[in-house]
Amino acid sequence: MSTHGTDETDAGVSTTRKTFEILEALKAEEGVTITELTRRTGLSKSTVYRHLTTLTDLGYVVERDGGYYIGFRLLEISEQARTRKTGYTAAKRKVFELGQETDERAVFIVEEEGEGVYVHRYGSLADTMIGKRRPLHSLASGKVILAEWNDDAVREFVERRGLEAITDNTITDPDVLYEELDRIRERGYAVNNQEHMEGLCGVAVPVYTPDDELLGALGVFGPTSRFKDEYLHEELPSLLWDKAGEIRVTLAYG
Repeated sequence: MSTHGTDETDAGVSTTRKTFEILEALKAEEGVTITELTRRTGLSKSTVYRHLTTLTDLGYVVERDGGYYIGFRLLEISEQARTRKTGYTAAKRKVFELGQETDERAVFIVEEEGEGVYVHRYGSLADTMIGKRRPLHSLASGKVILAEWNDDAVREFVERRGLEAITDNTITDPDVLYEELDRIRERGYAVNNQEHMEGLCGVAVPVYTPDDELLGALGVFGPTSRFKDEYLHEELPSLLWDKAGEIRVTLAYG
């Protein structure tokens, strides 16, 4: 049997993978030279040059004084992802309001392929850049999402993903995680006590559509010095519930 078709398919997959390896390398730092890209990707200089030429022609990469940068053309694709659900757009406004009203960092996170993805944010922390993917079990927003899953889905997640220790406070014991998720289901909000980044605490609540489907999680986080008892367990959850409810009303009535 001829393998010609399979060979062409494999070559196409390899080419696509190389293109994204180059884009990932460019994402890490701006103004990267061909020589540096060759070192970072392990690809030959001719291969890097060929892919960069195509990406530049298409507008996904731009070249300035020998350095290559991610082009704004990619914004067209990423923005479609952020607006493909009406609720994502509604959440954007509430993230801004939360940031303004609390003077803290605010985020809206959704789950994709078992990871938390930042869709909207207020604040300049690099760790929360739009599109960043983070372990669900280390985030208040991520734990809110996990709390919406049934026990079998959570166990499958733990078996597949594991519970990596991001900080000394990250939950790494499955039994402790299950207990934590039960608490979240009971009280309706999650707390992150320096579990993703030392010195930062956070609070998050689920956001539902009018059909009671989980849209994502709305969260606020900041320095541990400000996130104390009443603020952490009363004031912020109440504010977050209000904003989550407003998103739901917006989706229901426009």
